[in-house]
Amino acid sequence: MRTDARTGSHRWAMWVLLATQLMVILDGTIVNVALPTIRDDLGFSDAGLAWVVNGFFVPFALLLLPSGRLGDLVGSRRVFVTGLVVFTAATAAAGLATGPAVLVVARVAQGVGGALTSAVVLGMIAALYDDARARARAFALVAFVGSAGASIGVLSGGLLTDLASWRWVFWVNVPIGLAVLFAAHAVLDETPDVPGLRRGLSRSRALVPRSLVSDRAFLLPNLVLFTMTVAGFSFQFLTALYLQDSLGLDALRTGLAYLPVTLAIAVSSLGVSARLAARFGQEQVMVAGLVLFMAGMLLMAALPDHGSFAVHVVPGFVVMGAGFGLAMPQVTALAMAAAPSRDAGAASGFVNTTQQAGGVVGLAVVATVAAGEGRAAGFLLAAGALVLGALVAVYLAGAAAGRRCPVAGPHPAGRVATHTLEGC
Repeated sequence: MRTDARTGSHRWAMWVLLATQLMVILDGTIVNVALPTIRDDLGFSDAGLAWVVNGFFVPFALLLLPSGRLGDLVGSRRVFVTGLVVFTAATAAAGLATGPAVLVVARVAQGVGGALTSAVVLGMIAALYDDARARARAFALVAFVGSAGASIGVLSGGLLTDLASWRWVFWVNVPIGLAVLFAAHAVLDETPDVPGLRRGLSRSRALVPRSLVSDRAFLLPNLVLFTMTVAGFSFQFLTALYLQDSLGLDALRTGLAYLPVTLAIAVSSLGVSARLAARFGQEQVMVAGLVLFMAGMLLMAALPDHGSFAVHVVPGFVVMGAGFGLAMPQVTALAMAAAPSRDAGAASGFVNTTQQAGGVVGLAVVATVAAGEGRAAGFLLAAGALVLGALVAVYLAGAAAGRRCPVAGPHPAGRVATHTLEGC
């Protein structure tokens, strides 16, 4: 990154990288509300409709790790800009699609461009800051953009589909992509050449260090994360169809209908999760969040065909959102904390890949089950995935408790102090 006028340069570079992340996240979620309209306009089957979403996420998930390594080999800026060009062009093509095949191909190209761009963003942000606190604030912004982007996607998808056309859920990103591409050339410098590092990488065929894939403390939180994204993507897909097909909401009102779950996620993740983790432990908060998430999915499974939004939908939305918001920050933090600093980039790519793989697998399987057995069966299958995640989380909580032992002694609150086993 540029070293002259570091503060201003870093600020502009950060905005460029965050805007790109927002675009990619937006494109992954904005289409959900428009799915019924796309199905009717282009002639998709119910099962085939899932590939409007999966066409993006399959290549995105598969290419995250290779794209990150490519950035180390040829330079992050080159990979970033190439991905941005591909993504923007494919987005324009998706808006021009005249049939199912054309749209799915365009979505695949979007996924390729999104993977090339997103895979190097976290590393580029880390390189902007030497101070650990500044870097932590930067990654907090990344997390905020992730959650806000999903919410903005749902709401803007409804607005654009209702007020203009489903094609604008794609076209809205084209001017943003062009502006970010221009700004990237102005504020982002190429990664300095490090021949020794690149020779070492070229000799190593592993995309993920063995120290990560053999570490249960890293892999088990990723398994929990996988089950959460299985349920989360399934939730978005099935509820969008229910709100429009069963309750008769138009695209705009469907987008607005997600406000309860969005607010629940915001309150629990930004205002509650960290405080509870400081008091009770990350693992315990993760367990509680998964139980609430699962309860919300079970409430969704019980939705009647002609129910009331306020009576039947809102309770499940709030419970599900509260659970997701409690668990998501903790499971991500546990996974990243288990990785040594030398493998932070690979760990970040692995965590991102886990999320995308969970979404792709979950949506493909759950959509197929729901198409054949009904909506309730799809929600129950997603809840079953969360049962597995909750069991793993309970194991992690037990392991964390086992690393602490009670130590008698004075405590300002009159409680028994605890220390790690190493300090016992």
